[in-house]
Amino acid sequence: MTAPNIQAVKAFLLSLQQQICQGLEQLDGQAQFMADSWQRAEGGGGSSRVLTDGAVFEQAGVNFSHVTGAAMPASATAHRPELAGRSFEAMGVSLVIHPRNPYIPTTHANVRFFIATKADAEPVWWFGGGFDLTPYYPFLDDVIEWHQAAKTICDPFGAETYTKYKTWCDEYFYLPHRQETRGVGGLFFDDLNQDGFDDSFAFMQAVGNGFLPAYASLVERRKHTPYGEAQRDFQLYRRGRYVEFNLVYDRGTLFGLQTGGRTESILMSMPPLVRWQYNYQPAEGSPEAELYRDFLTPRNWLNL
Repeated sequence: MTAPNIQAVKAFLLSLQQQICQGLEQLDGQAQFMADSWQRAEGGGGSSRVLTDGAVFEQAGVNFSHVTGAAMPASATAHRPELAGRSFEAMGVSLVIHPRNPYIPTTHANVRFFIATKADAEPVWWFGGGFDLTPYYPFLDDVIEWHQAAKTICDPFGAETYTKYKTWCDEYFYLPHRQETRGVGGLFFDDLNQDGFDDSFAFMQAVGNGFLPAYASLVERRKHTPYGEAQRDFQLYRRGRYVEFNLVYDRGTLFGLQTGGRTESILMSMPPLVRWQYNYQPAEGSPEAELYRDFLTPRNWLNL
């Protein structure tokens, strides 16, 4: 079995960050990313790139991180006892995009690699990642196209791959206290190593490379849609779900904070503006009610 090639993974991730930032700048047509490199006292560092106040994107953040540590935090080894006593490296690209226009969905994507080692033992490693879509005023054609793009990425890796990781995404990006999904899903995978390093790395690359074309198509289609104050208010209200999920449930956020990561980079995913409204209820028959009724429970979007 091929040994993990850490340098190859890192090179891909750095290239992916650059490609996605360039693509988003072209889509926006006005703003550019600000790069902010950082180092971590415990080991490693990264580069946070943030675009703010663009013509299309109110805020977009694309992070690369490569952190190391002499030991895993106790909170992690409690669930993964095989990691106890091992040093670790974790690297990845993670992004969140908050558009200005309420008719363009918010989106999130990440791809990552983790390896834990100790003397006289085989390394423990895996890949993870995925992408998901959070519309405020969804269009069924957009959701179908998004999931078709996800399926196209997965098809070379097995007939059941899309269904498996689509279902995992629906289950992961779920807010139990709201009894709703965060959006319309996509793909989520973790602990990927059973097919060996080369095939697992190939799948991670396919997901990373496939994200931007899928999202850019939706942005181009919706970025000129007219909207008013009511649509903007609803967008800001629904952004609150992003905050709730990321601060309460998201594994990446929790891992970063538990391992002494850079707080500004970890919380880059927070929307620049957001509002809460007590006991909000959409008007019956409204476009806002349609979101709750038709799009926030898992569905077989492709009728497979």
